[in-house]
Amino acid sequence: MLSKRCALVGGVILAACLAAPLSPAAADPAPQSASPSLPPSVVDALERDLGLSEQQVTTRLANEERAAATQATLTSQLGASYGGAWLNDDASKLLVATTDPNATATIQAQGAEPVVVARSLTQLDAIMQQLDRAPKRAQAGAALWFVDVKTNSVSIQAPTVAAAEALAKAAGVDRSAVSVAATAERPVPLIDIIGGAPFYIGSSRCSVGFSVTRGSTPGFVTAGHCRVATNTTNPTGTFQGASFPGNDYAWVAAPGNTPQPWVRGSGGANVIVRGSTQAAVGASICRSGSTTGWRCGTIQQHNATVRYSQGTVTGLTRTSACAEPGDSGGSFISGSQAQGVTSGGSGNCSVGGTTYHQPVNEILSVYGLTLRTG
Repeated sequence: MLSKRCALVGGVILAACLAAPLSPAAADPAPQSASPSLPPSVVDALERDLGLSEQQVTTRLANEERAAATQATLTSQLGASYGGAWLNDDASKLLVATTDPNATATIQAQGAEPVVVARSLTQLDAIMQQLDRAPKRAQAGAALWFVDVKTNSVSIQAPTVAAAEALAKAAGVDRSAVSVAATAERPVPLIDIIGGAPFYIGSSRCSVGFSVTRGSTPGFVTAGHCRVATNTTNPTGTFQGASFPGNDYAWVAAPGNTPQPWVRGSGGANVIVRGSTQAAVGASICRSGSTTGWRCGTIQQHNATVRYSQGTVTGLTRTSACAEPGDSGGSFISGSQAQGVTSGGSGNCSVGGTTYHQPVNEILSVYGLTLRTG
């Protein structure tokens, strides 16, 4: 086994082995419980961090599962007119944007609420690409930028509005499609300067994200910034690919180890990973990390670009789940669906924070990996 301290969920290794380098890481009246596939510890974490009752957690997770399937269907049906989707605050309603007024009936037929917008998601993504290609000097003045499907725009946030404006100008984007704002966020990779964790890289430690295979070779995915001066890990493993900055993902081949479809939840309970369908904006999400354990929040935006001191990382998902140094590389999961590996964030679990993850499906695609599911 790679490490008894690295948790696996639903066919995927979700490890609580975060990065911590030593140097720069109904009719039945009886009470119903949440989905039997989720251990009580996960339900408890959602209750705690989202302020919900157990029944509210059960209802929310069922709504989110339906929403994910509906979103996938409508993304295909709407094609070029698709403008994104998001859940309302209690996840009781899925809103789906489209640039085609004639497509509203299609959206309603799937049980979602249509929102007619000016720009498609493809157009918003194109603006993100412009910002991602902007001069590094202009990017350095900003903290992050992301597609905000709720407002049908791209948001640039920086320490000052002027710095955000400067990035928009340097990128040459359509200013009417961009909003700017000052923010106190200062995202940093979540690297802990403490030794000792599920897997080591030299004098650093990190968390396993999810267990994977490539052909007959077992291994796991984690954060790209976990790879430091050496390619080897302890227990036995070898980095086969890593990208940071630009992206923040890596995969490690670990022959001789047994990849399991689990993620370690609160108290060491295993959560089964059953797939990797991307959850909608507004959905609940939890992350596992060796420093702060299970912490939950909601998905705020997909496709965010963050400017770390080491450089810019694109295509991240922004969440309200807190994290702290040492949580890097760990698992993000929504219900039973793997979402990504912890990249970085701001704040902490005492005062609250914002955390970003690298979507797992991109990592699987880039390296030709298969997610272990149960």
